[in-house]
Amino acid sequence: MDVQKLKPFFFWCTIINGALLALAILGTIAASEPSMVLQSRWFHVPPETLSVATYVFLGLFKIFWLVFNLVPYLALVIVGKGATAPRGVAVAG
Repeated sequence: MDVQKLKPFFFWCTIINGALLALAILGTIAASEPSMVLQSRWFHVPPETLSVATYVFLGLFKIFWLVFNLVPYLALVIVGKGATAPRGVAVAG
């Protein structure tokens, strides 16, 4: 596939998933106590365990967003500008 076709795809993936990440973080900050009580009742899990699970989820979401959305988009932007590989780095092609 052409770099020019992949750039808009990764751009919108980055924007949409970044907005979902921001929404999840804001939701966790704004309603952490009520949601912990509700989910603790639903799933019969102590609130402390839910708190740890929430932060692990948000941390993994952020890492996956960086690795699978932002970094590929930035790489495509760099490649699209005609940047060359650093000296001494072999590029297949």
